[in-house]
Amino acid sequence: MVKRFLFFSAMILISLALGTEVYAEFSLKSTWQQIETKHTIIQYETVEDLKDFDSNIDYSPDGFSFSNLFSAGDSDDPAGSLARKLDSLYERVQRILDMRGMLKKVRINIYSNRKKLHEVYHSITGQECRVKAWYIFEVNTVYITNDYVDEGILAHEMAHSIIDHFFSVRPPEATAEILATYVDRHLED
Repeated sequence: MVKRFLFFSAMILISLALGTEVYAEFSLKSTWQQIETKHTIIQYETVEDLKDFDSNIDYSPDGFSFSNLFSAGDSDDPAGSLARKLDSLYERVQRILDMRGMLKKVRINIYSNRKKLHEVYHSITGQECRVKAWYIFEVNTVYITNDYVDEGILAHEMAHSIIDHFFSVRPPEATAEILATYVDRHLED
């Protein structure tokens, strides 16, 4: 808990000194591409990264379907398939939290492997990465890798964005973490 507090305190100080866009700049190079959906801005380096991410997210707005059983997403249109999944997942998280409404779009930076994710974490914090994914309020961005992603982890990080932007005053970190954990545990209910 103390380490997390120090991590976020350091990020706030960096953002004040360098501007809040510093986090996005640490992680993205000019070769990155972007897809904007109703609730998200997906940033990725290659189409292969996008396809992998799409196949790792096993979520359908209607729940189980036979098409999900035999298909790892729409290989002809991974961007469209992923956009539908992420918007549906985002709306599901809002329903679980009972925090509906149009909120600021959450940016999702997809890294092809954990090494790249860990490099970004280290460049932002100066510390070794010990998490599978993380969210930074100041830039409303989820940092995640294809090596670890699944719908539960992504829903948990989306929950942080929703919680932090729903209230006029951000809740305490421990409260936000409890609510985000509640989301990934009740995603399938």
